[in-house]
Amino acid sequence: MARSSRRPPAKDPADELRQLAIDLDLTALADALPAVLDRAEHDGLSFTAFGLALFNTEAAARNGRRLTRSLRRSRLGSIEGLDGFDFAARPQLEPRVVRELMNCRFVEEHRNVLCLGKPGLGKTRIAKAIVHAACLAGYSTLCVLASQMLEDLYASAADHSFTRSLRRFVKPHVLLIDEFGYEPFDSAATKSLFRLVSARHGQGSIVLTANTGFTQWRNLFPSEAEAVATVDRLVDHATILRFTGKSFRTPAQISGAPLED
Repeated sequence: MARSSRRPPAKDPADELRQLAIDLDLTALADALPAVLDRAEHDGLSFTAFGLALFNTEAAARNGRRLTRSLRRSRLGSIEGLDGFDFAARPQLEPRVVRELMNCRFVEEHRNVLCLGKPGLGKTRIAKAIVHAACLAGYSTLCVLASQMLEDLYASAADHSFTRSLRRFVKPHVLLIDEFGYEPFDSAATKSLFRLVSARHGQGSIVLTANTGFTQWRNLFPSEAEAVATVDRLVDHATILRFTGKSFRTPAQISGAPLED
């Protein structure tokens, strides 16, 4: 809003400028104004450069707050990123493909990214790094465990809020489904999963981690027909990252004699 008619203007123009910024809810600019004015005076900024400095200060602060909110809503948790990831230990995983995914073109193309391999090979780490890059690029993201998502959808059917609950998982530009297929899907879960995948197909991207390959996925569903209906949509135009090699995970402590294989 404009300066209130009830507030007399400040005697010092700099104070008045700061108060106007507060009146207009430009809080970051109000706080940074002394530094921006000092820089303008010291560097002899042109009127255009001074104006840009003012607005860039506020824009940067708002973008920072937006990113903080987006990361909080994404529920990504801790993110290790690609720094230090041993691609040499994953012979079938192409570093250039992973880094290309970090450019987020797959989001614009509504493509899925499927990370497949045994536990402990870094699937979740890579998946989170890709989704984090999408969040930094301004896309809405959400990370969920497959089991928790299906439980939420099942519970929502009981209180007739299924449509609203489904929308929560359909709305984000990128949905990370972690630990897909760690346990078989019953009929209700299969129906919910099919509706979710169908709703997102061609409309939004799914980044998915699973510890089994496609040939085993049919065993997760009540029937092969239901498996094909869902898996075909997940795989359609997807980028598939295969994780092989030795697990990164090691025990923190071993007590007693080793177990026999």
